[in-house]
Amino acid sequence: MLAHEDPAIMERAAALHARAVVFDGLSTCNWSRTIFEEMKAGGVTAVNAASVLWEDLRGGLDNISDWRRMLAENADLLRPVRTVADIHAAKREGRTGISIGWQNTSPIEDRLQDIGIFKDLGVGIMQLTYNTQNYSGAGYLELTDSGLTGFGREVVHEMNRVGVLCDLSHVGERTSFDAIAWSRQPCAISHVLPRALHDVPRNKMDALLKACAEAGGIIGISLFAPGLRAGNDATVEDYIDAMAHVIALVGEDHVGLGADFSLDHPRPGPYQNYASRDKGMARNLTEFATAKINKPRGIQRIHEMPHITAAMVRRGWGDDLILKLLGGNWLRLLGRVWGG
Repeated sequence: MLAHEDPAIMERAAALHARAVVFDGLSTCNWSRTIFEEMKAGGVTAVNAASVLWEDLRGGLDNISDWRRMLAENADLLRPVRTVADIHAAKREGRTGISIGWQNTSPIEDRLQDIGIFKDLGVGIMQLTYNTQNYSGAGYLELTDSGLTGFGREVVHEMNRVGVLCDLSHVGERTSFDAIAWSRQPCAISHVLPRALHDVPRNKMDALLKACAEAGGIIGISLFAPGLRAGNDATVEDYIDAMAHVIALVGEDHVGLGADFSLDHPRPGPYQNYASRDKGMARNLTEFATAKINKPRGIQRIHEMPHITAAMVRRGWGDDLILKLLGGNWLRLLGRVWGG
């Protein structure tokens, strides 16, 4: 029996989840009214809604235009988020806050000054690279990770200056270590799992998770079942095992949610093909487009987010710890990087 199937546990968990500010460190769904209603049902206070993968300047602007339209059309369910105060306002209003996020800095192309422009347009979190090489450094699937480039150093410092959180989830290990060392602000690994529990390339080594946390950053634990020890047979308990490992490694103040929901993209389909190929159209990098990929049983869709809280309750974790993990730690980091 999973924790949420026990009525007594679920009653306590539901009350605690309703109190919490729940921040999802990254999801990248085929955004729709259905998804937005699920986020409300799942008690998600705010999300890093990351959509950009390989896009150029035009694609980055189109992404912002799409979000402006969706925010206007679904204002009863959504509110834009640029500050931590906006997240608290979303909680009070019973809406879900949308922080526009990117999984690549490709839309800035070679224009350092555009980071501040996109920040002004609402992009609060940018992943430095997506899977392969860009102007700033290497992704985790690049053939040779040569580290943070000279331009990448300037990108990181400009992100620091204007208040954009630097995300290292799909970034190569050497480039990630360099970015953590070079950044004047903490970085995040927004959606990741520990390689110590399951040795696959997308997971991160303990040393990198520790380096991120020691610099003040957050590790967002992902629901990507192929990265969990039980793979596609995983349950929400396996997810909590991964979270417990990272808490033991880096401390309870540096761990949060990074659900990595990618719901309602047709599979196989154009989104998966675009995500799987270098720069969207070149060599095939992963089997993401055709592989069977589950979310853990018990937390397969966003409306089931309270089931994570139930699994934490069954572990005997205290309310204060659970509130940190559900969103409190993210709020502290975002407050530092975003400022007022």
